[in-house]
Amino acid sequence: MEDTVEDPPTSAVLLDHCHFSQVIFNSVEKFYVPGGDVTCYYTLTQQFIPRRKDWIGIFRVGWKTTREYYTFMWVTLPTDIKSKSTEQQEVQFKAYYLPKDDEYYQFCYVDQDGVVRGASIPFQFRPENEEDILVVTTQGEVEEIEQHNSELCKENQELKDSCVSLQKQNSDMQAELQKKQEELETLKSINKKLEQKVKEQKDGWEAELLQLKEQNQKITSENRKMEVRVDQLQVQLSTQEKEMEKVVQGNQDKTKQLEHMKKENGQLFLNLTEQREHQKTLEQTVEELKQKEATAVKKQQELTDQNFDLSKRLSENKIICDALRREKEKLEGENDFLKREISRLMSYMGLDFDSLPHQVPTSDQGGAGQSPGLVYGNPYSGIQESSAPSLLSSKKCRTCPSDYADDIFYHTSEEQQHIQTPYLNCPICDKSFSAKEKQVFEDHVFCHTL
Repeated sequence: MEDTVEDPPTSAVLLDHCHFSQVIFNSVEKFYVPGGDVTCYYTLTQQFIPRRKDWIGIFRVGWKTTREYYTFMWVTLPTDIKSKSTEQQEVQFKAYYLPKDDEYYQFCYVDQDGVVRGASIPFQFRPENEEDILVVTTQGEVEEIEQHNSELCKENQELKDSCVSLQKQNSDMQAELQKKQEELETLKSINKKLEQKVKEQKDGWEAELLQLKEQNQKITSENRKMEVRVDQLQVQLSTQEKEMEKVVQGNQDKTKQLEHMKKENGQLFLNLTEQREHQKTLEQTVEELKQKEATAVKKQQELTDQNFDLSKRLSENKIICDALRREKEKLEGENDFLKREISRLMSYMGLDFDSLPHQVPTSDQGGAGQSPGLVYGNPYSGIQESSAPSLLSSKKCRTCPSDYADDIFYHTSEEQQHIQTPYLNCPICDKSFSAKEKQVFEDHVFCHTL
């Protein structure tokens, strides 16, 4: 094997895509002696053009891809590639790189694309004097060989063409042999040698033909099996085509549904736009209502505060009324006490209190006012008028409605200070209030309006 770092171009292409009839291997022995170099002879057909990266590999029988080679050698390009003549080429495999077992191998011509262009008959590496023995293979190896034969089924026709080519070569060789026989008639010594050589070649060709016939029978059997397999595949293909039609029909239905959904989506989008506009209007209305509600709440709060103030003032006015009522009762009691005191003083002075008028004449009644209890008037009215000013000169207090005599009209120092303070008079009941009690005065006036 040549020393090179570069690996040969291989491919994962299966045997169905290979063309085994474009390169024909010649003079392939049934076995080669281990420890010696092996020369491989091959011929390129006119349909095939060799290239620089083509190579010949030794493969174990049962291989599936070109990556399963055992060893290889680069091929040598012919001197005239474009020539249509078929010349025999050769490559030599060194003994060091050859297999050491007794398995079956074959030569395969692989182009630079990794495609097999030709394959030889199987051979072994074993000693020359070894007797032929029956080779027992396992079931797995038999299946591999059968699979290999089934894969070669499609190349049956090409092998037939190869057989025709071999027959043509055989006829050419026979013609050459005839010429040599004619020459051997003049050269008897050489004739014997040539006859022996022709006989040996003939035996080899017959063995090859027999082997090719056996392979042809196996390939024919495999071809029938492949036809059955093809029928099954056609049935599966028809089934898959029906399923594909169903899938296509389903896709069409889904496309129609999608278009319908797109139309509905457009309509829904329009409705959504209208609803958004209506929602904006409602939001504006809600905002206005919220503003009105806030205004109403604020006004309600103000009215509530006013109601609370009025309630508070009413409660305060009630308290003031109760205080005024108690004050009035107190003043009435003091008035009764003063009347008793006046009666006591009058009796002490020798005057009869009962003879005095019970009502002090007011500015409306005048001095000529008469007692409503007397029909003809009071006969002592002159005396009373002359004596009353001196005895009962009444004065009216500015802070209370009572009338008192000069000698009993008195106040404490606090009351004097209160009298000198500015006061407020009720326009309805003539009640007076201090200027400090302005709120009480206002509540009192408000109570008259209830």
